[in-house]
Amino acid sequence: MSEGNVDLLVLGGGMAGLAAAARTVQQGGSTVLVEKSDAVGGSATYAEFIWTAPDIETLRERNPNGDPALAETFIAGFEPAVQWVRDFGVEVQEPVDLLNFGRGYQTDLSNLFLLERRLIEDSAGSELLLEAEPLRLLIGEGGVEGAEVRLASGETREVRATTTLLAMGGFAANRELRARHLGEQAAAMPLRANPNSAGRGLELAEAAGAAFGNENAGFYGHLWASGVPVTDPLAYAEMTFYHSEHGVLLNVEGERFLDETVGDQLNAIALLDQPQARALLIYDEFVHREWMMKPYVQGVEPFDKFDAVYKSGGSRCAIAHELGEFEELPEEWGYPAEKVHAALVEFNRRAAAGESFDPPRSVDARPLDEPPYYVVEVIPAITFTMGGIRIDPEARALGADGEPIPGLLAAGGDAGGLYHRAYAGGLAAALVFGLQAAETARARAGTPA
Repeated sequence: MSEGNVDLLVLGGGMAGLAAAARTVQQGGSTVLVEKSDAVGGSATYAEFIWTAPDIETLRERNPNGDPALAETFIAGFEPAVQWVRDFGVEVQEPVDLLNFGRGYQTDLSNLFLLERRLIEDSAGSELLLEAEPLRLLIGEGGVEGAEVRLASGETREVRATTTLLAMGGFAANRELRARHLGEQAAAMPLRANPNSAGRGLELAEAAGAAFGNENAGFYGHLWASGVPVTDPLAYAEMTFYHSEHGVLLNVEGERFLDETVGDQLNAIALLDQPQARALLIYDEFVHREWMMKPYVQGVEPFDKFDAVYKSGGSRCAIAHELGEFEELPEEWGYPAEKVHAALVEFNRRAAAGESFDPPRSVDARPLDEPPYYVVEVIPAITFTMGGIRIDPEARALGADGEPIPGLLAAGGDAGGLYHRAYAGGLAAALVFGLQAAETARARAGTPA
C-alpha cells in the first residue's frame, strides 16, 4: 500500500522524534511518526532534566573534540528549545546547576510527550503509527523519499515523504554494534535505557550512504554495581553511583586509572577500556554522608545506593572499619589485596601532604580518612551512544564525501558528532536537533515559516 507524500516522516518517537513531528504540525505541515513500541517517549521517559553547558566556551572546554559547528547550533538553540517546551504548556522549573558545570531545568517530560502525541494524532493529514518499524528507506533520484514500514497488523506500507528523520535512539541496545564501535568489552555492558534503541536508524542510514560520526566517540552511561540486574527503569537513577567522582577507583591490577573527579559519566567511559571493564569504587563515611546521602541534583531525593546493593546480595561489596582490612579482600574477587591497600595508603598520603596525583585529581583531593570505608565493585552501564550518523548543523545526514544526503535527517541518539568522549546533556541535544530537523524539513517542503 502506498500513501501520498507527507512533509516529514519521523522514524522514532523519543525526545527528538516527537519534537520534530509536533513542531512540523505547529508549522502547518504534515507528518507520520513511526514508533516501534506501544508508547512514545523512549528512554526520555526515565529522565527529569533538560540541561547542558551554560555557554559555548564551557561546552568547548568540556568537549574539545566534538564538532564545533554542532556545538554552536546546540548552545544557541537550547534556551529557545526550553521556551518552546514552556509554550507547549508544560511545567518547567527554575534552572539549577548540574555536574559541576551545567545548567538545566526539571521538566514534566511525561506531560510533554502526552501533549505532543495528542497534537500529532489530532492533526488532519498526520499520523502516529505505534508498534510499527521501518524495513527500508525508499531511495529515488532525488534522494530519500520515505520508508517502507511494517505496521502493527503485520501489513507493510510505503510512506512517501519529502524528508525523512531518523530518531530511533542510537545503538545502545545492540551488542554487535557496540562491540564494533566501542570495543569488544562493550558487548557485555548492561543497558540502562530503552531496549528498542538497537541501531536500526544507523543501519538504514548506512544503507543510504551515510557516514558514521566519530569513531571512538564513546557513550553516555554511569557506573553500576556488578551483579545487580539492570531491569527496572525506575531504579536507573537510584542505583547509579554518581558520587564515584568523590571516591577512588582501582582496576583489577589495583591501580588508579583516571581522574575520578571528571564525573561518573566519564568514569564509565574510562572503565570500559580497563582490563575486564570492572573496578573497585572505594569511599569513606564523609563521601557517603556529604555526597551520596545528599541530593545529587536539586529537587531529586537521595537514596542509599550502597545499602540497597549490600542487601541485594548479588554484588561484591563490603564495609571496612580501617584501611588495613583491604589487605583481606576476598581472593575470589580477583583484585591484588596488598596493592589495593597500598594504593589507598599512598592516595591518602599524597592528599594529606598536598602533593600531586598521577593520574591527577583536579577537583576533590581530600583524603579518604573518615571510617568506615565502603567498597563496591562497579562496571560501566550504557544509556546511549555518542557516535552515530554524521550530521551537519541543519540535522542533515552526511555521506562519506561530507555532503548532505538529500531528504535524510538524523537527531537524538541516532546522530553523531556533537560529543566525543565527553557529555553535556543528551535530552537537550535531542530536543534542539529535533526542532532543527523540523525547520530543515519545512524549508525543503516549501511550507511558509
